[in-house]
Amino acid sequence: MSVDRVLLDQLYRARLMELRERAEAAGFRKNGSVEVLRARLIRNQVMGDYDLSWEGIQAMSHQELGDTLKIFGIKSSGSHKERRQRLWLHLNHDSRRLTVENLAEMERDKLHSLCQKLELQLTGTRTVLMGRVAGVLASQGRGWGLIKRSLKRNGLPDVQSTTVKTTEEPEPEDEVIVIEVPENPIDFLQPLSQHQMEDAADLLSKSDGKGDDSTLQSLAGMIGDIERMIGTILNSHGGRWSEQEEELFLRIAVRRGWPVEDETTSTRLLLVASRIAEAKGSRDVAFQEVGATPVSAPKAGTGDSDAIARIRAKMTEAEQIIAGLR
Repeated sequence: MSVDRVLLDQLYRARLMELRERAEAAGFRKNGSVEVLRARLIRNQVMGDYDLSWEGIQAMSHQELGDTLKIFGIKSSGSHKERRQRLWLHLNHDSRRLTVENLAEMERDKLHSLCQKLELQLTGTRTVLMGRVAGVLASQGRGWGLIKRSLKRNGLPDVQSTTVKTTEEPEPEDEVIVIEVPENPIDFLQPLSQHQMEDAADLLSKSDGKGDDSTLQSLAGMIGDIERMIGTILNSHGGRWSEQEEELFLRIAVRRGWPVEDETTSTRLLLVASRIAEAKGSRDVAFQEVGATPVSAPKAGTGDSDAIARIRAKMTEAEQIIAGLR
């Protein structure tokens, strides 16, 4: 496929504000997360000559689908059907909103429509339809909804672009959005309910034929440790769960000796970690004072405060190590 690689490089590396400015200037909608907006601009400005409707996606060859997925900066491998599903999801949904947990809140008609677009069977009860869509979301994992980190950081390696806005301000991409600060601090260290923990363990250990089942089962047995680690990270980062927190989470997991070297295993673990963080009330940006939870507030005892201080020191050390690896 022939596309404007300079423009594509700029869209890969652009931050939220620049993407919004581009969308406004071109007359496109500028709402949505940074990745939703990026996909919208790539679709309309880079791939404007191609039919990316559901019918157009169905008509694409296996190679065309792979090339298109690469242009959007997401996973390009898989069967013909998996590629069609992934491309349609990336173009039409926000991966942070269309989650397995959120399917429980959908009406049957919406689930029926999703099954139709994802090429799934359309018969059965609402629960059956929900299970089919959940199976696709679990198998696709983090293959859609977020461009590869190397593209976001470095763009295309063979393109020299000088028009991308760069600033020295340490401004996270999503921090410009308006967020609602809760009246009372969220206690991220509060354990999740038993059924939420069981659901997370089931999702982690579910076999898809791609990863090491014994490794996933082993990690599922540590779901309590995983949940507490995520709560500690959220508490230390003001409720934010983003790429930085995911990298920190994996780094700590490696240092603890957890079996996460395999890419399939680490991808599944991050998927579950994101679900747990979301259940705890995380957001894309920090929205409360670091450590300002009922558990870690100043009223805690001296021993608790010392323990929290040690945890924060470890978090800082791990973040410095990660920063040095970039």
